[in-house]
Amino acid sequence: MERAMEQLNRLTRSLRRARTVELPEDNETAVYTLMPMVMADQHRSVSELLSNSKFDVNYAFGRVKRSLLHIAANCGSVECLVLLLKKGADPNYQDISGCTPLHLAARNGQKKCMSKLLEYSADVNICNNEGLTAIHWLAVNGRTELLHDLVQHVSDVDVEDAMGQTALHVACQNGHKTTVQCLLDSGADINRPNVSGATPLYFACSHGQRDTAQILLLRGAKYLPDKNGVTPLDLCVQGGYGETCEVLIQYHPRLFQTIIQMTQNEELRENMLRQVLEHLSQQSENQYLKILTSLAEVATTNGHKLLSLSSNYDAQMKSLLRIVRIFCHVFRIGPSSPSNGIDMGYNGNKTPRSQVFKPLELLWHSLDEWLVLIATELMKNKKNSADITSILLKQKGHDQGATSIPPFEPPEPKSYENLSTGPGESKPDAVAVKQEANADCQDVISMTANRLSAVIQAFYMCCSCQMPPGMTSPRFIEFVCKHDEVLKCFVNRNPKIIFDHFHFLLECPELMSRFMHIIKAQPFKDRCEWFYEHLHLGQPDSDMVHRPVNENDILLIHRDSIFRSSCEVVSKANCAKLKQGIAVRFHGEEGMGQGVVREWFDILSNEIVNPDYALFTQSADGTTFQPNSNSYVNPDHLNYFRFAGQILGLALNHRQLVNIYFTRSFYKHILGIPVNYQDVASIDPEYAKNLQWILDNDISDLGLELTFSVETDVFGAMEEVPLKPGGGSILVTQNNKAEYVQLVTELRMTRAIQPQINAFLQGFHMFIPPSLIQLFDEYELELLLSGMPEIDVSDWIKNTEYTSGYEREDPVIQWFWEVVEDITQEERVLLLQFVTGSSRVPHGGFANIMGGSGLQNFTIAAVPYTPNLLPTSSTCINMLKLPEYPSKEILKDRLLVALHCGSYGYTMA
Repeated sequence: MERAMEQLNRLTRSLRRARTVELPEDNETAVYTLMPMVMADQHRSVSELLSNSKFDVNYAFGRVKRSLLHIAANCGSVECLVLLLKKGADPNYQDISGCTPLHLAARNGQKKCMSKLLEYSADVNICNNEGLTAIHWLAVNGRTELLHDLVQHVSDVDVEDAMGQTALHVACQNGHKTTVQCLLDSGADINRPNVSGATPLYFACSHGQRDTAQILLLRGAKYLPDKNGVTPLDLCVQGGYGETCEVLIQYHPRLFQTIIQMTQNEELRENMLRQVLEHLSQQSENQYLKILTSLAEVATTNGHKLLSLSSNYDAQMKSLLRIVRIFCHVFRIGPSSPSNGIDMGYNGNKTPRSQVFKPLELLWHSLDEWLVLIATELMKNKKNSADITSILLKQKGHDQGATSIPPFEPPEPKSYENLSTGPGESKPDAVAVKQEANADCQDVISMTANRLSAVIQAFYMCCSCQMPPGMTSPRFIEFVCKHDEVLKCFVNRNPKIIFDHFHFLLECPELMSRFMHIIKAQPFKDRCEWFYEHLHLGQPDSDMVHRPVNENDILLIHRDSIFRSSCEVVSKANCAKLKQGIAVRFHGEEGMGQGVVREWFDILSNEIVNPDYALFTQSADGTTFQPNSNSYVNPDHLNYFRFAGQILGLALNHRQLVNIYFTRSFYKHILGIPVNYQDVASIDPEYAKNLQWILDNDISDLGLELTFSVETDVFGAMEEVPLKPGGGSILVTQNNKAEYVQLVTELRMTRAIQPQINAFLQGFHMFIPPSLIQLFDEYELELLLSGMPEIDVSDWIKNTEYTSGYEREDPVIQWFWEVVEDITQEERVLLLQFVTGSSRVPHGGFANIMGGSGLQNFTIAAVPYTPNLLPTSSTCINMLKLPEYPSKEILKDRLLVALHCGSYGYTMA
């Protein structure tokens, strides 16, 4: 054992001697031999190598031209660093970026290395190429302990970098409290500006460093803007730094009002302002009330400016609605904000919180007077059979140099007697109303509708923020009813105003019903545009097919159980992601794109009405479907109805067509439209005729002895079901027969399938809000969901493109369209499905067919012919790849084979 150890020691000494005999003669090779030893602080090995070498310890190597002393300082290799310094290494040698070893030691917090470098006369005032000194590096990283040692050697603690920034600037920016205190104790200039005029306080606020800002303010830092006029508060608000804003306000209370005024600045992001005011409002009840009252006052001033015809409509409208949105947000999130549903401030509740709305009452009063005046003039014009254009404002006649139009106000200001007014208020001008019409005049409704509508929207928002979600303020309902005629006039003039300002109509069915006839009178195309514009409002831009970030976002479907597997994956999927886009892949297939998505919807359409699931039953005509009242035979029927609703909602959301048609009554159920006796004909034509006969004839003396109860199938057994309470004892008479017919209709068409309808709508409304779908009637909804039932070949030809060598006049193309004309309607549907993935044409015809990235025309591309070659397709771009067949007969044969054998299943073609 001893002999073995001796041999091992001898071997070790031999290896060491062999390794440390000498360095290579050239510095380039030698430095790369020494560098790993220096990094590991193997000072003995380095010492041995250097002892018998002419190596230049100041040799600079590598891309950045650093010496071994830089390496030692950077890595904290103290022993090697001392050894190199003793060998004559220059402690102030600068690499290509101007950094000395002291810079690197300071940057990495190598305290011992810093001490040794200072012992060997390292210059702490040397700047690198960016003007940074060692003190800057310590300040950047908050190395306060090292800073205490270093400042004793610094001649100027306020030494500036190339941008004029001192160590105090960077320490404040990075939020290093103790470092800031150390620098200030060492004499740092607390208000020193950099080259752009930014002080340390400015730097602290730019990154929301509350603590360092507080230290500076406590020590007397001045509140100064930079050379561009940007203040510390501006920076805090831009970043949403509520805590830092709070500190600034503590030392400069006047800044509170500045923040309130900032709500009018369009350039500031609204969510950042909300963040700041939300934080400030949470500090105390008094602060909360002060913020709300101040916001209400600013909103009132802006609202009166908006009502003045001399103001910039667009700017004032945006400003008012922005302030009111912020006001409502703060109101809802205030400290211990009540949620008892009391309409505070609008039902006589005199709590402190209700008083914050008081300034806005001036604005609502002006709004009311405008609407009353317009209603009065409308009535006058009706009586005189004159056109509303007699209400005019004269725009010329102002003194030279005048820049505004006098506010338009009612002739009798009696209602203002008990109302204090401010400089921003707008009162209708009696003189202007009476001015005579001329060529320079404008219709007052055209001039005021948008302005008044914006204020009405603000009024609605303020009313709503005090109510529980989903409830409309009684005061606002009363307001709409009071000004019904004027508001209808506004909507008639500009129906899109409902979407721009009258959101309350969409959100409140009670109010929307008063205006629905106006909306339904608008072109179907316009309503479709409004529908999709607001359906996708606020969603990020995305392709029609969602490009998932991971496999979990892909709907992986099994073809052999497409209904159940689809139901399972959709129920687990993220609803928000499905709204943005859909990615579908069939298990065991590689294809994934728009064509696959369309195929999925197409197949699911057929599966939803598959009799095996007992969800829907065919109508009397055999072409449409109605929920099956006996669907309970399937234990999962309500879950499946919910899934069916999700699929139709998703299809409508993404403009995909479904291969299914429902009865008119079911479309009415989706829209929330009451059914009538004529809808019964779809499920029982004979019964519908009987109901029609009752309505058309006098039944007084017929002795029918009908009562308000009927026999119906309840869980497989016939039972007497009352149509209303006590219906079995109420006879049907000539006077109440219309009620009887309606109640029978509701029982047959609605009550019998109410659970199924509810489940379906629960899924449908996950993707389609009830407020938006009500823009359509039952016929239009069918077009939106299922497209045109027939294929117009001439429209198809008109909207087809040709590529890869084909032209419309080519023989192959002419043969192709002749074949399309010859084949059956069913085969045309197969062809359409083969190329586009969908068997339906959207509303508007082939010009509106969608591709993978938007509208994409049906396209035919040339492919070289080989015997027996079948046509293929790229469904994502709606392209038919048609070989150059030598005859019409071969083309037709090959095309039909492809259609009947290959309509399902896609590759990445």
